[in-house]
Amino acid sequence: MSHASNLQVDGDRLWNALMDMAEIGPGVAGGNNRQTLTDEDASGRRLFQRWCEEAGMRVGVDSMGNMFAERPGEDADAAPVYLGSHLDTQPTGGRYDGVLGVLGALEVVRSLNDMNIRTRRPIVVTNWTNEEGARFAPAMLASGVFAGIHEEEWAKDRVDANGKRFGDELRRIGFEGEEKVGARKIGAFFELHIEQGPILEDEGVDIGVVTHGQGLYWLQVTLTGRQAHTGSTPMAKRRNAGLGMARVTELVHEVAMDHQPNAVGAIGHVEIYPNSRNIIVGRAVFTVDIRSPDRDTLEAMRARIEHGIHQIAEAMDIGAETEIVGHFDPVTFDASCVAAIRNAADKLGLSHRDIVSGAGHDACWINRVAPTAMVMCPCVDGLSHNEAEEITKDWARNGANVLLNAVVDTAGIAEAAEGEGR
Repeated sequence: MSHASNLQVDGDRLWNALMDMAEIGPGVAGGNNRQTLTDEDASGRRLFQRWCEEAGMRVGVDSMGNMFAERPGEDADAAPVYLGSHLDTQPTGGRYDGVLGVLGALEVVRSLNDMNIRTRRPIVVTNWTNEEGARFAPAMLASGVFAGIHEEEWAKDRVDANGKRFGDELRRIGFEGEEKVGARKIGAFFELHIEQGPILEDEGVDIGVVTHGQGLYWLQVTLTGRQAHTGSTPMAKRRNAGLGMARVTELVHEVAMDHQPNAVGAIGHVEIYPNSRNIIVGRAVFTVDIRSPDRDTLEAMRARIEHGIHQIAEAMDIGAETEIVGHFDPVTFDASCVAAIRNAADKLGLSHRDIVSGAGHDACWINRVAPTAMVMCPCVDGLSHNEAEEITKDWARNGANVLLNAVVDTAGIAEAAEGEGR
């Protein structure tokens, strides 16, 4: 990028957009509940579409509901540079997880418009459907279909806790597009995201240059014992599925601790039956989430946990079933895209460090089909998937500035007005 450097976004406009989006689907404690394919998600999508159209972009929607807002490039035949993330949230989610990546991408285009900078490659701002997986498992569902990981028919048959189909809900909110999923050419993809961890803030670093993403397994475990009266059933006669779940919880923690420093594991979603104060738990259904940036480690953790679950069940005379409900291998992001992010941070005088993403992101799937990388900004106390999730305006602006410079470097400048920058 020889004749344009240190390009800057409008940080106030970006922050205002984040606050405006946060008004849609407010949570109960300052965050958001804008779960995928709900009426709130539809409202957020419509606002995003309006903003994109006002910025001169044409919005396309594929049959999984993925949204693509395109700013033309001087070379219409060149594979576009894509950037974005997701607008859906957890049931008790924050204002920035995913949303910063979408609205930061929008701000890149708005700023290029302000500076009258044309790029050689088209630029496409993207909102991926159902990244969170909170309502319809697995996570990153629609980007997974785009990348050929999942079959579209299978994805649309996913149901939520109330038995509602993904495909039916997508159609209901009016965002089942006609465009074929995965048909688009992607020259490169960049995703801006909050770290969702404490490293950047703890070390006082401005920017995380994401080189790798952890692989994960989500296991759904069903333990079946026998419900009985808690007062009159002798301890030796009990087949307590709740106790089995407690022992599996300890097992998962032990396995993760044995693979430090980078492996993690925990029990997440839990349902016990009949969930009565004076009845021994007859059935426990819960999820195990394990992650590691090393594939062999991840596979060893999964095998040990599955074996341990069945050992626990056999010793307690309870039934055990395990099902893999989510999985992806560890990710190594594209070296040239990673370099573009690192170079952008250097040009802007921002401190940065390489980092491994502990969370799954749409970029992890898109990396399978196109050169991809991620840029991260700090978040307060590393807290995410929580309504108390918080970032600063400066962190948001810095992340978007790095995104802007990396994208322009990759897309190439075709024309620039005098007085670039702010």
